[in-house]
Amino acid sequence: MRATLTRAVRRGRLACEAGMTTAEYAVGTLAAVTFALVLLAVVKSGAVKSGLAGVITEALGLR
Repeated sequence: MRATLTRAVRRGRLACEAGMTTAEYAVGTLAAVTFALVLLAVVKSGAVKSGLAGVITEALGLR
């Protein structure tokens, strides 16, 4: 009887934790997308564009 109860409790815990993994992946994906959007906004700003263009131009020896 006790072994049956223990197995039932373990199954219940595993079933509960299985959904948590999916939720954690969803939160992680949302955080990654948010970070990518912020990074994209920063890179598209005028100051960063001109700075990157200057670095690339200097690296290629076009000045």
